[in-house]
Amino acid sequence: MGNILHKSRLLIGAVLLSQFSLVAAQENSTSEELFADKCGACHGMNRAGYIGPALNSSSHGNFPVAALEALITYGIPGTLMPRWEGRLSKEEITGIAELIINEPVPDVSWDMADIKNSLEVYVADETSLPDAPVYPVENLAALMAVMERGYYSDGENARVLFFNGQNHEIVGAIDVDKAPHILDYHPTDERWAYLKTDGGRLYKLDLYSMQATRSIRAGFTGPSIAVSYDGKYVATGSFVPYTVVILDADTLEPVKYFELKGENIEGEMVDSVSTGITATPYGNYFAITLKHADQVWIVDLDTPDFAVTRVKNVGRDLHDSFLSRDGKQMIVASYVDDKLVAVDYEQKKVVGNVPAGCQPHVGSGAIVEVNGRDIGFGTNIGRGAGCDKTVVTAFDAQTFEVIKQIPTIGATESPAAHPDSPYVVVDIVSGEDSAIQFIDKNSLEVVKTMDIGGHAYFPEFTHDGKYIYVSAGYQGNELVIIDAETLSVVKRVPVESPAGIFGHNRPKIKTIGFKS
Repeated sequence: MGNILHKSRLLIGAVLLSQFSLVAAQENSTSEELFADKCGACHGMNRAGYIGPALNSSSHGNFPVAALEALITYGIPGTLMPRWEGRLSKEEITGIAELIINEPVPDVSWDMADIKNSLEVYVADETSLPDAPVYPVENLAALMAVMERGYYSDGENARVLFFNGQNHEIVGAIDVDKAPHILDYHPTDERWAYLKTDGGRLYKLDLYSMQATRSIRAGFTGPSIAVSYDGKYVATGSFVPYTVVILDADTLEPVKYFELKGENIEGEMVDSVSTGITATPYGNYFAITLKHADQVWIVDLDTPDFAVTRVKNVGRDLHDSFLSRDGKQMIVASYVDDKLVAVDYEQKKVVGNVPAGCQPHVGSGAIVEVNGRDIGFGTNIGRGAGCDKTVVTAFDAQTFEVIKQIPTIGATESPAAHPDSPYVVVDIVSGEDSAIQFIDKNSLEVVKTMDIGGHAYFPEFTHDGKYIYVSAGYQGNELVIIDAETLSVVKRVPVESPAGIFGHNRPKIKTIGFKS
């Protein structure tokens, strides 16, 4: 496996170069390779921006070469931008800086044939795999997957760590080619999981033997992934190019390819990235969120050609989403319109709007039951000069009426909840904040603020609700484990740039905040 991944890292630059339509001189080829390998996972493989800002002639054409060289050389403390001094030569740094200043965003092609040809098989005969976990665990629902991006996001220390949520010991670690972003579990077979990296590669993981059995490159950059509730298909999106592919969940062979474009609210025909794909137990559907086209596409997997219903004018700059308790509605965030929008799978239309705080970013969302009422919690990332308040929006998850906007000390990204806990936990992600806040379910007030010692991200309860796992991101470089009753830290585990955390019980509970 390690040799395969090493080979994959060496080849990625060549693969990208063969796909990019570049007018650059031949001497730029090494710089393109270096950018793809060292920078693409954060800034986009086509330099158009992703987690980090765009880096091309349109965005940085007026920058002095020396200024960019300094940024690359010394990095930006307190962020994911690392210090490349000693890892890249001065000539390589200059080459990347000149590439950024002089070259526009290239056209990128990665079609169905490219996807098929990128399939790599590590375990040809999956029947040879063990028929039970090879590590001590009483209940596989206790597994907690932690994404370890690695500080340099170029394949070094990029892996997913699996913890036993009952004793907090690492039971497995699986290396991947680039920064891992998101993981989804198979809903009907507990042994399988699927992981998407910020390099665009999708992995099928065997949780019994803790190894990848195969992988495929769906495109370049983009985190969206979902597994259908019948367990037959996995869907994943690409930011570069603007596509979604549906694959056979067993073999990862691609079966359907979508180019994402549509008419936005302003009436313009635009290409769009998929900022989210959501599956639901309510029906055999995938819902694809089109960020720039302001649409949600509902794909019916029970039809011969995967028929698509396009729900238009949902909201501008659509982002992440989560399900209602019964899975009948998908609730999606609209960054620009500062609202949450409920899209109904049965009616295939918008059925509710929730006014939210600045730039709602709901993460995996959360809904809890309080006195017979389902209360949803929408986090709000709240960035930008126009934002004068940071809140969490509590709303009725059946009528979509706002109950309360709960003030927080900063922007929030991901809520966590469990039926046996009195709290909804939110991460504070703005600026230098390193805290999580606890919201009482009944009073809807913040009752505790807790500094975790590093940039706080992605809280997640263990399946039994006894512990909370939190990433103390690129400032703390630790996984922090908290006793959910005493709200005290019980363990800190060194992890290089920890990111998303995903409990194995997610497919069973369907919506965070309930029991399976």
